[in-house]
Amino acid sequence: MSINWFPGHMAVAVKKIQDAMADHDVVIEILDARCPMASSNPLIESLRLHRQRPCLKVLNKMDIADPAVTPSWLAFFNAQKNVQAITLSAKKPGDAAKIVAAAKKITPHRNDNFKPLRMLVMGVPNVGKSTLINALLKQRKAKVGDEPAVTKALARYELSSTVSLTDSPGLMWPKIEHPDDGLMLAASHIIGTKAYIESEVAIRLAEILLERYPKALAVRYGLAGDGKTLDGVAVIEAVAAKRGFKLKGGDFDFDKAALALLGDYRSGALGKVSLETPATRAARPAASGKNVDALESSEGAE
Repeated sequence: MSINWFPGHMAVAVKKIQDAMADHDVVIEILDARCPMASSNPLIESLRLHRQRPCLKVLNKMDIADPAVTPSWLAFFNAQKNVQAITLSAKKPGDAAKIVAAAKKITPHRNDNFKPLRMLVMGVPNVGKSTLINALLKQRKAKVGDEPAVTKALARYELSSTVSLTDSPGLMWPKIEHPDDGLMLAASHIIGTKAYIESEVAIRLAEILLERYPKALAVRYGLAGDGKTLDGVAVIEAVAAKRGFKLKGGDFDFDKAALALLGDYRSGALGKVSLETPATRAARPAASGKNVDALESSEGAE
C-alpha cells in the first residue's frame, strides 16, 4: 500500500517557507521519536541545505519511544554535518527549554546580545510543533489539535529580546518513496485519514509490532504463544476478540479493532515502542522508482 498526502495548502506553504528561510538562522525540525527517519521530511532538508542553515533535530514523544532505540537515532543524526539532535517530550513543559540552549550551540554567530537568534520551527503534521512552541512561550498561542495540518500559516513569536521563533505549517513532501514510511506516518497519525485505509495501516503496524514487540502485544491482547505464530490480520482479530468487537452476524468487527490497535499505539498504551532503527532502515530494500529532488518537486506542485 503506497500512501501520499500533499494537500494544496502545503504546496503554497513551501514557497513562503523557502522565502522565510533567508531570514532565519537555524531550522528546528520536530520529529516523532518512534519513527525519526520516516518523519524526517526530505523537503525540509532540501530547503535548509539550499540556504545552508544548520538544523536541530528534536525527537519528540521520547516518553513513548523505546529507550533502547532512541540513543542510536541520536548518534545517527549527530554524525551528520551541521546537525544536532536532542530528545524531549512536549508533555513535559521544562523539556522545551532544551531547544533554545541546543540551538545556540549550533549558531555561535548569534550567541550574543547583539544579534538575535531567529529559529524556524518545522516538521511533519501532528508531531508536536505547536505544543512545544506553547511550552516555550509559556502560554497557548499556537493552535493545537489531534488532527494533522492544524497550522496553515507562518506565525512569528518573540521569546525574548534576543530569541525569536517562527511556527510553520506541518509539511509533507510530494512523494513518499518507500511504502513503509507512509504506513508508519499514517499509524502515527501524521497523515490525514482520507489518504489511507485504516485497517491496512493497522495490519502493517501489527506486523512491525510482532517483529519488534511481540510480548507487548501478547500482554495487551492476550495473544496465544506470545503471538509468535500470528500475522497482522490475526492480531487485529485477537484485538476484536479481546474487546468484544463483533458485528450483528457474529463476525469480528475488523475495522473497529483496527482503530483500537492504532489508538493504543498512538496513546502509548502498548508501552514504549519504536517502529524503526537505523539498522532496520539500512537493511530494507531500496524504494522502487526514481528519487526526485524534493525542492524541485515542490516548486512544480499545484
